[in-house]
Amino acid sequence: MNTGHEGSLTTVHANDTREALGRLEIMVGMAGFDLPQWVIRRQIAGAIHLVVQVSRLLGGTRKVVKVSEVTGVEGENYAMQDLFVFKQTGVDDQRRALGCFHATGLRPHCLERLAALGEELPLELFERRILHPGPRRAT
Repeated sequence: MNTGHEGSLTTVHANDTREALGRLEIMVGMAGFDLPQWVIRRQIAGAIHLVVQVSRLLGGTRKVVKVSEVTGVEGENYAMQDLFVFKQTGVDDQRRALGCFHATGLRPHCLERLAALGEELPLELFERRILHPGPRRAT
């Protein structure tokens, strides 16, 4: 992902966006590379811009529950900020999860990079607010 090729996508099994980066560190270590931990962290933080977490919620539906941006490394930890978070508020009469997405109000650092690549996102998208769901589709 750090070889100059733009636009990689991968899957990592983890319970949180931050934990996903820790899992990547473990996989690098299992590959047998004898690199210091700080080097591995910097490589991961330089290669990954966004982490999207998908979870299976009550009732079996899968939903994006968090979108986080990796902004670098601070000391021993990844610097990350949550951009969007799904908050479950209850369950419906069929025991399926109910809830809403929340925009945290933080603008991603990668907006300029996206604009330079021709992908301009409206700034209003990132304003702090609750994104109410539309009508539920039949399953």
